[in-house]
Amino acid sequence: MAKPRHYTPVISRFIVSALYHEAKRLKIPMTRLTDTLLTQSLKNTHGWQEAETARVAEPPKSYGAKKAA
Repeated sequence: MAKPRHYTPVISRFIVSALYHEAKRLKIPMTRLTDTLLTQSLKNTHGWQEAETARVAEPPKSYGAKKAA
């Protein structure tokens, strides 16, 4: 089996449950909720700046945004 290329953190079962219920209440995918919450929490932090400088990942794009034709 191939090894993953990126670290994948384990999220506690309780947090996953809270994300599930909140996403269901908001009627949005859990991934969108998680991305939004993490973006809001990390933006303007040293880690965010380091990631932008290293270009490890592109800054998050909003889900549901339509691509220009």
